[in-house]
Amino acid sequence: MPVQDKEWEDRVKGLLKAELKRRNVTYAELVGKLADIGVMDSEPNIRNKISRGKFTAVFLLQCLEAIGVSDLRLSS
Repeated sequence: MPVQDKEWEDRVKGLLKAELKRRNVTYAELVGKLADIGVMDSEPNIRNKISRGKFTAVFLLQCLEAIGVSDLRLSS
């Protein structure tokens, strides 16, 4: 049986949250780091996107770039 969308959303949400936690980056700090690379967004909007787990691949890559992730492990 294929993995349902909700499971993918939970997986990508967990991946991003884990990277933020690993680097001790808060949502407020993420807003500033995204602004540093030219991505303007508000803390509540970012918090909602991540909480829902529904965001684009572009947003994911922007966040990872902003917090300095150069390597990403997709499986445990």
